[in-house]
This record gives sequence, structure tokens and C-alpha cells, in this order.
Amino acid sequence: MTTILALPGDGIGPEIMAAARRLLARVGDFEIDERLVGGASIEAHGTALTGEVLDACRSADAVLLAAVGGPRWDSTDPAAPRPEQGLLGLRKGLGLFANLRPVRPSPALLDSSPLKRERIEGTDLLVVRELTGGIYFGERGRRGASAFDTCVYSEAEIERIARVAFRLARRKVTSVDKANILDTSRLWREVAERIAAEHGELEFEHLLVDNAAMQLVSRPASFDVILTENMFGDILSDEAAMLTGSLGMLPSASLGEDGPGLFEPVHGSAPDIAGSGRANPLAMFGSVALMLRFGLGMEREAAAVEDAMDSALESGLRTQDLGGSASTAEATEAVLAAL
Repeated sequence: MTTILALPGDGIGPEIMAAARRLLARVGDFEIDERLVGGASIEAHGTALTGEVLDACRSADAVLLAAVGGPRWDSTDPAAPRPEQGLLGLRKGLGLFANLRPVRPSPALLDSSPLKRERIEGTDLLVVRELTGGIYFGERGRRGASAFDTCVYSEAEIERIARVAFRLARRKVTSVDKANILDTSRLWREVAERIAAEHGELEFEHLLVDNAAMQLVSRPASFDVILTENMFGDILSDEAAMLTGSLGMLPSASLGEDGPGLFEPVHGSAPDIAGSGRANPLAMFGSVALMLRFGLGMEREAAAVEDAMDSALESGLRTQDLGGSASTAEATEAVLAAL
């Protein structure tokens, strides 16, 4: 039987994970192994990710994470455990180097975006972000009154993420860098061009990251796959997320060469509404769809979940973050009814 390792985490995490489990029960027959991560794991074990949980993740067919973090664990002590270390530990321990963030505003929500309907209509893009290299993982530190963070990329790191982007593209790959300034971006551009030459059927372009940020707002429907490094991808994917009107709508997938992928909503743990029943479960449902598609090879079921979400929204479903009043339970019922 297919095993899914479920990590509810913190804040609203347990609430949206419970909703996801109801959805999964309707979609197929899965064995769900639920474990602690993030702040919940710190409370129980003193660390955000135990070796036992990481081993269980490696043995599963897919890993579904809800959310980690909260002010309860904020500290200026660099030695204090932080919930986010659980997420970083999962990415490293599972070898997850490719982060996928699809951005497709639901037709029913085109007027919920801060941008005009005619500007975002037809938007259906995928941000492919390199997840384990760059400035986030380079040497860093302080020397007297100065601080430094080092950005390093190898050809092999760039090539493997570029191959993911070209494999998933339907018509075009837009490689985003800062090659007019950064040597790492110049290497990125060279390798991306080499991989593009193997895919003559696809359109290919380079954009400088500042220009890409502008064009994501001015002509988002022109993008197909955006390929970029870690920090640029972190920023651009959050910008692109707002095209949908709410971070509560965005799922993500993190994949490696082999082994299980990690699937999670983009939003955080929202501790201010935890326990109130107001959390929007749709990004979690979208993450379930990505897990079915990319993690378990269940395309028909993934499409059915996405269609049910669109149908529920067309029928008027709106959670608080979308300007409505539907609770987590009501949103879950609406999607299950449409499914």
C-alpha cells in the first residue's frame, strides 16, 4: 500500500492536515503515518526534526507537510532550536533540490487579485526554483563591523535544476538571473543555454531578475516555466503567488533525483488564527494534488482534486482570506461535494 508521511506541524497545520486526510480518504486507499516536526517536535523532543522521523520520511512514498513555525519559538539565541530547521533538515535529508510552485488563478478568483482581471487572465505558470544552493547555503559570518554571505553554484547544480524546468515546460522556459553583475549568474546563463540547445522545440529566453519581477506584474500570462536560483526564486514565487489573490491558495512541491518528494502549502503556520477554524485548506488541497501528480503518478486523481477546487470556488466558496466567511470545515465539505 502507498504510504504517505504526514507532518501536521504547528499553528493551523493540524487543522489543514486533518482536512487533507479527509480528501485523501476520498481519493484513494493510502496508509497515513503521522509524525511531529517543527515546533511540535521541539516541544516533544528538543529538536525540530528527529532522526527517526527523517528515516520514516525516507521510507515513505511521499511526504505531506502542513506548516511549521510560530512566535513561541522565536529567539535571538543562535543555539536555540527553531521550527524552520525541521523544514531545512527535510530538504537536505531527502536531497530535495527542485522546488515547484505553480501559479494558476482560479477563474472564479480573477477579481480577487490585486491586479486587474484582464492582466492576469490566462496565467498558468510554474516557478522552478533551485533549493539547495546559492547564498542561502554559502559560507557566512561576521568580521568585526562587517558581515558576509557567499553565493556559490556549480555547473552540476545548475544543470540538474535546468533539466527539471525543461522537462516540465510546455512551450517556453524563461531563465532568470543577474548576469550583468554576478559571476554565478553568468555561469547559470551558460549552463541554461547548453541545456536549452537540447530542447529546440521549446522557446527559451533570459531575463534579468529585476526585469522579471516587473514583467510578472505587467504580463504574467506570457510566462510558462520560470527557471531560477534559490534566492531569486524565493522572492519571485511569492510575488507570483499574489496573482491568485491570496497566499492561502498556493501549493508547492520539492523534488529530488529519487526518493519521496515533499509537498506543502506556501503559506505559513498563521498562529494568529490557529484553532479558530478559519484556515483556508485550499493550498493544502493543491499540495495534495501536486503529491498525487508528481509524487505518486496519479494524474487522473490530481486533476479531479483541482477540478473540484475550481468547481467549489465557482459555486461561491470563499474563506476569510478570499473575502468570505467559510470555515475550514465548510471549505472542506464544499470541495468534497464537488469531487
